Amino acid sequence: MKHLKLLIALSLAVLMFSGFWSGKSKEDLRAERIQESKEILALLYKHAPEAKKSLNMSYGYATFSNVGVNLILLSAEGGTGLAHNRKTGENTYMNMGSGGLGFGLGVKDFRAVFLFENKEVFDSFVNSGWEANAQADAALKVGESGGAISKAVTVAPGIRLYKLTKNGIALQATIQGTKYWKDGDLN
Repeated sequence: MKHLKLLIALSLAVLMFSGFWSGKSKEDLRAERIQESKEILALLYKHAPEAKKSLNMSYGYATFSNVGVNLILLSAEGGTGLAHNRKTGENTYMNMGSGGLGFGLGVKDFRAVFLFENKEVFDSFVNSGWEANAQADAALKVGESGGAISKAVTVAPGIRLYKLTKNGIALQATIQGTKYWKDGDLN
């Protein structure tokens, strides 16, 4: 039963944030993701200026715009983004979805920036996706008020993650499955 609830939460997150319902053309959706990526990087540089040097030394990066909801025992996140290969200049359009169980309450609009040290970790992320399985955090941010965590964390060998809360309030401790994958419609 727990696995079924997790699967349902993950499926809803994917549908909510995939762009499936927008009716926009593929070209418009790609352009929106490129613009969103530029805005995410500008936000990152504002809150963590040292990240620009790290990004410029990276093989590639991925940016995601995500919304997470946690209602007592169930949590779901969904978002869209792109992975950019700095060596070839190629973008790979991606989605993310997450579902979990645990204690929490809140809604959070956040951004994620992954930095990839080398070709192997970049290609693995893009071609195989990436999964994470635990989360605990507290966030309070409304407009320019509140706090945003902007320190990079090494999440796997060769991968660093910056997670920035744009808006929201959340207090949660969950066991969560998160998956990143290529957007079959935009690539």
